Amino acid sequence: MELETVRRLRGVPMFRDLSDEELKEIGDAAMVRSFERKSVVFHEGAGKEAVFFVLEGLVKTFKTDENGHEHIVSLLKAGEMFPHAGLFHSDAYPATAVAVVDAKLLAVPVRAFERLLHRHPPVAMKLLRVMEEKIAELQGKLQELAGNDVQSRGLSFLIKLAEHYGTRREEKVHIEIPMTHQDIANVIGTSRETVNRMLNRLRKEGILETVRGGLIIRDPNRLKAWKGR
Repeated sequence: MELETVRRLRGVPMFRDLSDEELKEIGDAAMVRSFERKSVVFHEGAGKEAVFFVLEGLVKTFKTDENGHEHIVSLLKAGEMFPHAGLFHSDAYPATAVAVVDAKLLAVPVRAFERLLHRHPPVAMKLLRVMEEKIAELQGKLQELAGNDVQSRGLSFLIKLAEHYGTRREEKVHIEIPMTHQDIANVIGTSRETVNRMLNRLRKEGILETVRGGLIIRDPNRLKAWKGR
C-alpha cells in the first residue's frame, strides 16, 4: 500500500495510534473515493455498505420529512466519520449524505470495520467516544431548538461555524462553506425568509459579510455579544 495512503489514514483521529501494518490492513480493505460538490454519497434508506471517513472536504448529512423539507443532522469535516447511527443493527443508511464541497472519503466496508473493532479494542473505545460526542451534540441541538428563539439559534450556529470551520485572517473569520440561506434555515429549524432578515441585520451592523462561496465574520466578538444580549 502506498505511503500516501498510510499518511492519510494516520490523519484520521480514530486510527492515529495504529501501526503502519495495522493501517495497511485497513487500507487494503478500504477505498478512497472522490465526490464533487453536491454529489450524493448515499441516500437515506439505501442499503448500508460502508462506513465513511472524511479525508478532505466537507459532507452534510440530513433527513427529509414527509413534506420534502431537509433537516441537516451534521456537518462533517476532515477526520470525522459517518454514519453514526445504526452501524451494526440496521441494513439501511439513517440519513442522506452529500458533499458540500469537493471531497475525498475513505470507504470501509461494514464487515471489515466490524472485524477491525474486534481486533483492535483501542479503536473500538475511540468509536465509543465519537458516539458519545455525537449524542451530546444532538442533545445540545435539541435543547437549543426547544429553549431558544430563532435569533439565538441562528447566532449560535454562526458561532459554531466560525469556531469549527472558519479560518482567521487578521481580525476576521472566513467560513468557506457554500451554504445557502435555506441550508442555514434547515439547520436551525426556521424559514429561509427569517434567515434572510437575520443575515441582513448582521450585515447592516457590520458584523457579517456574505461572499461567493461562504461568509466572513467581520467582528467575532460582537457576534458573540449579540448572542448574549
